[in-house]
Amino acid sequence: MPAGAAETIPNFSPDNVTGWIAGDPNGANPVGQDFIPPENGPGPVSNDPAHPHVDDGAARRAGGTQPTVRVADVNSPILLPWVKDALKKVNEHALSGQPHVTPKERCWPIGVPGWLLYPVRPVWFLQTPKEVVLIWEEDHMVRHVYLTDKHSTNPKPSWFGESIGHYENGDTLVVDTIGLNDRTFVDSYRTPHTTQLHVVERYRIVDEGKALDVSVHVEDPGAFTSAWNARQHYRRASDGPLVESSCTENNADFLSYEVEPIPTAKKPDF
Repeated sequence: MPAGAAETIPNFSPDNVTGWIAGDPNGANPVGQDFIPPENGPGPVSNDPAHPHVDDGAARRAGGTQPTVRVADVNSPILLPWVKDALKKVNEHALSGQPHVTPKERCWPIGVPGWLLYPVRPVWFLQTPKEVVLIWEEDHMVRHVYLTDKHSTNPKPSWFGESIGHYENGDTLVVDTIGLNDRTFVDSYRTPHTTQLHVVERYRIVDEGKALDVSVHVEDPGAFTSAWNARQHYRRASDGPLVESSCTENNADFLSYEVEPIPTAKKPDF
């Protein structure tokens, strides 16, 4: 871009009714809770071929087909030994017959890059000159992407880390995230990571403004043998404006099953 030229900024929220829903009913990722693997090179953890996954929606559409749980392929070449061992334990639980849900379904922040796997309800973009705020409607999970030059020297680890962003080519938002805690998982298989996790996302408007294509690059030498890449697809939703929503309350016991407890404050806010 020539010196002094102004970068064209993509408009991810052209009006107050436009959000973006993860998944493509007619594409490679209909539900939006799984990453789309890259065409070549290392990709994300996928399902164990010995245990094919059928989600609830696909089961209903198939008419009588029983849904199944996700079982991770622990033979993925990107996994360090301790991560393989962790996934083996998760797989055992998944196949035990106990309810097997992801932490986001128990009201916990999903982290990054898991942010891209929030389905069902739209993600909304609030764009200002200094930051972009991403809001997942269903649980009002919020990420702040700061449009500044560089990261802090030592960002304190947090659920969504420190995200620094910039615009490219008039249609893309690039988000670089570090400073993530190690309490989240990188995918719907509950693949763990360390605080060394570094994620770069590229949100790009495609299909004449009807969709978003998001590429993600993941590095974590504490969990993975190499960097890996994946994609997500969002379809445009115009059923806004953004509504108030909160995670389910008063289900802390959940029939005494072994699941994450609902997040509970140690003291009242006021």
